[in-house]
Amino acid sequence: MSLLGGIRPPIAALSALLLALAALTALGLGNPQREPLPEAVLTSQQHFAEDGAIALRASLDESITDLNRTAALFNAGDPVSADTVLDKLGSVYQKWRGSAVVEIKSGKLLAARGENVPLLAIDRDKLADADGLAPRMVRLKNGETRLLTFALLSWEGRPQQLLVTSNSLKFPGVSIGKFRVIAVVDSGGQILSSDGIPAPEKIPSDTVEEEVKQTKKQLRSFAKRSAEKAEQNPIKSKEPGSGGFLGNSGTMTGPRISGERPIAGYASLAAPEAGESTDATSLGLSVVSLVTVPENTSRVNSPLFGLLSAAALLLIGALAVTLLLGTVQRPLIRLFLESRRLSRGDLTRPVTVPRFGETRRLGQALDRLRRQLLGETPEATADDAPASGGGRSGAPGGKAPRRRRGRRIGTRALLAAGGILLLVWSAPMMLLLNRAGDSVVVPQQIVNDQRERTDTLADRVRRALNEGHADIVSVATLLGDKTEPDAMTTVLERTMREHPRYESMYVLSPDGEILAKSGETPKHPAGQKPGAEPVALLDTDDKEPRIAGYAELPGRDGASVVGEFRVDFLNSLLKRPGLGQVRIVDAQRRVLGSNTGYLAFEKLPSKRLDSFVEGTNQQVGLSAKPSSVLYRSGGGIQIAAAAPFAGGGAAKSLGWTVVSWQPASALAIPEYSAQNRTVLAGLLGVTAAAACLGWLHIIVVRPLRDLAKQAETLADGDRRTVLYPRHHDEVGAIARSLELLRQQLLEQRKRDGAPSALAGRN
Repeated sequence: MSLLGGIRPPIAALSALLLALAALTALGLGNPQREPLPEAVLTSQQHFAEDGAIALRASLDESITDLNRTAALFNAGDPVSADTVLDKLGSVYQKWRGSAVVEIKSGKLLAARGENVPLLAIDRDKLADADGLAPRMVRLKNGETRLLTFALLSWEGRPQQLLVTSNSLKFPGVSIGKFRVIAVVDSGGQILSSDGIPAPEKIPSDTVEEEVKQTKKQLRSFAKRSAEKAEQNPIKSKEPGSGGFLGNSGTMTGPRISGERPIAGYASLAAPEAGESTDATSLGLSVVSLVTVPENTSRVNSPLFGLLSAAALLLIGALAVTLLLGTVQRPLIRLFLESRRLSRGDLTRPVTVPRFGETRRLGQALDRLRRQLLGETPEATADDAPASGGGRSGAPGGKAPRRRRGRRIGTRALLAAGGILLLVWSAPMMLLLNRAGDSVVVPQQIVNDQRERTDTLADRVRRALNEGHADIVSVATLLGDKTEPDAMTTVLERTMREHPRYESMYVLSPDGEILAKSGETPKHPAGQKPGAEPVALLDTDDKEPRIAGYAELPGRDGASVVGEFRVDFLNSLLKRPGLGQVRIVDAQRRVLGSNTGYLAFEKLPSKRLDSFVEGTNQQVGLSAKPSSVLYRSGGGIQIAAAAPFAGGGAAKSLGWTVVSWQPASALAIPEYSAQNRTVLAGLLGVTAAAACLGWLHIIVVRPLRDLAKQAETLADGDRRTVLYPRHHDEVGAIARSLELLRQQLLEQRKRDGAPSALAGRN
């Protein structure tokens, strides 16, 4: 017999799989352990830290790029004073706490703005080294940390100058809510800056002061642990195929305090593309987010459900396997033995005929062949056959009871019966049992995180547009009224190379004529004057939104520099895991951007989301506030959040809103996890049944049906058709025995026909 062929392996495999599935069901669905902290809460904190790391990395790299690009634009023009450089730099970008221009050779301070820049920390002799102009962190006497960035100002005939800016390592627009602390940590585990810890003068009582001390102590502990984890290789620290954030990230938990447990998410600064590095990532910084969450001590499901499900599977599986053993395996093996006995010449005993299916037909055919070998004619054996009751036929040479004809139960029907038995257990597990209803407890922390992360995302989009407009303003400021179109094109091309956020940049005359351009064909309406708003939506008739920023050129009577933003750039900002569907909508709540496929200017998918966004944009106090909601009707529980553009800048006038939503069933909440495990158990049951019964049908049943037809044809008198075995198994062995019987019948006919031939000659 072949290793995988025959009747035994499929049934044995089915038995083993059902036993394994019963054990997994008892362990997976009957686990009495409680989950005080749902996995969804832990994952949310990890994603929150990743959002902070992405925002910080993007802000630092943007600042460094802006400084270098501004210095390059100054170097390409006529020499200007140090005060002019800092004045223009400050008028375009309001992102640095202090700035200064120093003559490198003499060390003389030429100009300064804002807070004092720690110039004594700069070694001018090492500026010419390979990393001499790399950003560096400097700790001040008061314990605060400043990030220094450098750029060179070089004009022919003038001493080379160093442009220096300093800034604190504060998070740019990360919404942390009321009860969260977020910090920047260096490679040694030292906290460089933090947000969310109240100042001493704002602590109302001794109780709150003690809580603040505990928070600071826990934050320092998490900072040390996150620095150790950040040293790991991101490829080795994550599960294979997990994807997502390219740096090190994860969660940490602290000791429980008064029924609440501190949870921290951490993430190291990582480049936006795998295998790359940036100036910000070379600083070795990490982000730690700390929040305290109440523990849930309630039990999701009883262990009795898993035990009962496993017991039911064992009972039903035993019935199915017994059915297959009694009606398929044993009759086939008995026929295999009977056929081998007949082929060896033992014709005295009648063939034991099974009761069902193709084995019954084979048994009848074998007994007819036995009687034909004993001297009966095929016509006689065709009318007389063993009864279907499974007993023995009459004595050799005698008449057997007439065969009772009627509806036959085939082997396929027996397999289907076994499959239906297993489906009786699997179908309720997949569709009915252990369902999570509308009363599922969704932790409030997840709803809060949806709101804060959406608000952070809205701020990222707004800042990206503001940064883009600032770049356009800086280009317009440095393009004088006497700049030729060729020089304009050179500046525009350099800006587009350094900032991939633009699809095209061009200079537009007051009457709408394009004087210079770089990139794709401008989408600005021909002959139309430059827009009055700094950032505007060009039109709503195109297949995708066209967003442009305008900056007027000084001394050119209304001419403007225009930069058209790539929609893909804005959409890429929205691709954050754990937020579900994310959309950017305008004031009329039409979709302009998305993290998935969408149609431009379409409406939101439901009226309640549309009403929710409209309500969120209602002004509360000085401005509209971000909000979140938990829907428990309309096809399942859904979490939604919306955040209008807040803060200053050119993009605030757009009136856009970022909205996100996701089903609670997509989160790792205990009730849904139990439901998913139940569905998985049902699917595994269906898979095991389909695989093993399908295997049995292909390997055994189909060849058995064909062999039964061939055996009946042979018993009816066909001696010419040769019988070949398909597989080296029981069915193949019966086929070989039938072939031997066919050959014996041919020899018998030759022996019986020889005397008749001689008599005819005489």
